[in-house]
Amino acid sequence: MAEELPGVLILDIGGTHGVLEDLAALLKKHFHLITMKEFLGNKEEMSKKIQSIFVFVCRPTIDRELLECLPNLKVIGNSGVGVDHLDLKMISSFGVKVTNTPHAVADPTADIGMALMLASARRLVEGNVFNFLGPSYFFGIPRCCCDRDDLSESIFGILLQGKFFRSRNFQRHLLLCLTS
Repeated sequence: MAEELPGVLILDIGGTHGVLEDLAALLKKHFHLITMKEFLGNKEEMSKKIQSIFVFVCRPTIDRELLECLPNLKVIGNSGVGVDHLDLKMISSFGVKVTNTPHAVADPTADIGMALMLASARRLVEGNVFNFLGPSYFFGIPRCCCDRDDLSESIFGILLQGKFFRSRNFQRHLLLCLTS
């Protein structure tokens, strides 16, 4: 079954720079995944099977040497916003198309924007410093130690608040408040 599917070259599955395991499972439904290690171990056989490259977190690096090794390559799929890390002229000279996911980080960008507006409106940065370092920080008396229980409770509270702030209902409510 895997032999009938088109081959897609990826750096690796999991690890620091590899494709996320959930994403790899989704790709496996439509492609025969070939890792860079497998490709380099048997270039002659694998190069004929690869029709696509899936670029995840700017990896694998697409250069002339790689493109020359892949005679059946048709498309490079980039997962992320922007293609600055790809030499589009060189890639197109090989007759290869490049795809991109322009709205991949639209929701996280909106989340960060909302968090920054809230942080600046409510002075959350100063409050966070006050929470971790205590009132003595603001009055010039250095605090020599940090109580571990207080720190873990603070982090737990911040995580719970983050879950609430990320909810779409909260963002819609806040947007209505800001615009009315």
